[in-house]
Amino acid sequence: MAAIAQEFPGYRMKIAIWRRCGVTGLVIDRSAERLIMVNAVTAVLFLAFGGTMALTIALTRWRAVHLLPADWFYRLVGAHGLTMLIFWILFFEVAALIFGSTVMINAPMVAPTLAWVYYSMMLGGALLVETTALSGHATVMMTAYPPLKATSWFYLGLLIFAVGALLALFHFIINVTVARVRGQVQTLPLLTFALLAAAIIGIWTLASGAAAIFPAWLWAIGAKSSVDPGVYRLLFWGFGHGAQQINLAAMIGIWYALATLTTGAKPLNEGLSRFAFLLYIVFINMGSIHHILVDPGLGGWLRGVNTSYFVYAAVLGSMIHAFTIPASVEVALREKGYGRGLFGWLKRAPWGEPGFSVLVLSFWLFGVMGGISGVIMGSVQVNMIQHNTLISPAHFHMTVVAGTTLAFMGFTYYLVPLIFQREHILPRWARIQPYIFALGMTIFGLGMGFAGHQGVPRRDWDPTFPGAPLATDIFKTTTVNISLACLGIGAIIAVIGGTMFVINTAGTVFFGKRSAQPNIGKISPLAFATSATTVPIVAGGTGEGEREHTKHTMQTGGFEAPGTLVLAFAWLLLFVILYAYSWFELSSVSWSIK
Repeated sequence: MAAIAQEFPGYRMKIAIWRRCGVTGLVIDRSAERLIMVNAVTAVLFLAFGGTMALTIALTRWRAVHLLPADWFYRLVGAHGLTMLIFWILFFEVAALIFGSTVMINAPMVAPTLAWVYYSMMLGGALLVETTALSGHATVMMTAYPPLKATSWFYLGLLIFAVGALLALFHFIINVTVARVRGQVQTLPLLTFALLAAAIIGIWTLASGAAAIFPAWLWAIGAKSSVDPGVYRLLFWGFGHGAQQINLAAMIGIWYALATLTTGAKPLNEGLSRFAFLLYIVFINMGSIHHILVDPGLGGWLRGVNTSYFVYAAVLGSMIHAFTIPASVEVALREKGYGRGLFGWLKRAPWGEPGFSVLVLSFWLFGVMGGISGVIMGSVQVNMIQHNTLISPAHFHMTVVAGTTLAFMGFTYYLVPLIFQREHILPRWARIQPYIFALGMTIFGLGMGFAGHQGVPRRDWDPTFPGAPLATDIFKTTTVNISLACLGIGAIIAVIGGTMFVINTAGTVFFGKRSAQPNIGKISPLAFATSATTVPIVAGGTGEGEREHTKHTMQTGGFEAPGTLVLAFAWLLLFVILYAYSWFELSSVSWSIK
């Protein structure tokens, strides 16, 4: 305990509230540990609930099954969106925020009672929202656009949750600031820095959501006669789209951590990686406007500048990360001797390690399946024909449900053994689960995206609109039905993968063999400790890192990550092709109404 006291000067030490991790050697505040546990378990429970709703919705969109009646379809679509985009993600991110502001920087938690307060608020608010949405008293979809009106309890639940989440973000900043002031950390680890970026984005995001929901709550209780729909939509999408950007920053921080954990990779230039997170803070929320580009209250100048300049500054940040992370993996593996040819390093990579497979598959789902379509839909002209088709939910299912969720799953495979001190009950499941989930989400995304390109609208229980004056005839083509069948089949496979994760994680938490030194895969304790270092190790820096980097560059006789460079150009070529095809679709639209 004397050694721990030296690490935390000024704190009264009690044996009962501290422990040293037997794997990493890091000191863990037990109050933080308990809060990480309860937030992580709550997150997984919401994931299981949201996944169940997802399966029923997908089987309803599959016209050969068409499972749910109309009223339950719309109830579940709203509840599913809030559960998966907000509740599952934010509870997990709060667990990550506590981990990043205590364990990662070897610092104690400040005011743990506050953490229990905001956890209770978030849980109470989430349960209130779920109850009202499923009861049929808040069938207003996730967006709840006025003049649609839900029961006042629905809006109150959202407000309570948002305030609780705001307190969690401020608590993270307080923990990091106090650790910095006390000299316990000089330079934030990259994962903690990414979480700080997420927290800053989150404060703006949740404040925007509260500003939209509070007037709606006053309207629902009769204290306000009306709500301006245009103002509501503007403020809501500052929250609805901004919530995805919190996830983005946290997910990329986890990508960096998984790259280090599984291959020993370090960013080629950590300063540039940190700068990319700053681009997110300044520009990423500008992407919110693509949801309301047709709103008459927005001027043409605002639409043009936002979609043509500001959004692409955030895209630049994503491209920096998208190149740096695989390049750092390539350099690390080549330095281990896996350097034959352009892709010999990739062939010899640790594909059986869940952290590495998750890293690559999350990259694929988020960056290729979801990222390209998101940038394309951000342009004003193409947005007009894509936004209210299934292309839009295909995009955010590939980013949030597929990429972000899979990254969080991968990090959980290491977080659970270290924090709960238990061995995985199904380690083989952990190795194959990412592939099953990713396969299902890929088939799902392709099916939903192709259906959207053929004109199938989003959010509709029966997109044929039977009996309506403008009933569609898009289902005369077999390709639409095949696309929706792929949507349903992919959902089934993805839910199987998600169920494997939930069973393994919950089983490990409650029934796993207790161990002070749990097995966290084929990675060394040093690798995990290195991922938490507060001293940046960058190529071109000083010391051993510089010598190894220079040696490798001399051996290869040129650019140190040629394979990643080829992959980057392949991605850009795919982007150009898909962007051009979207404009071709726009040129082929017939605007006549028969």
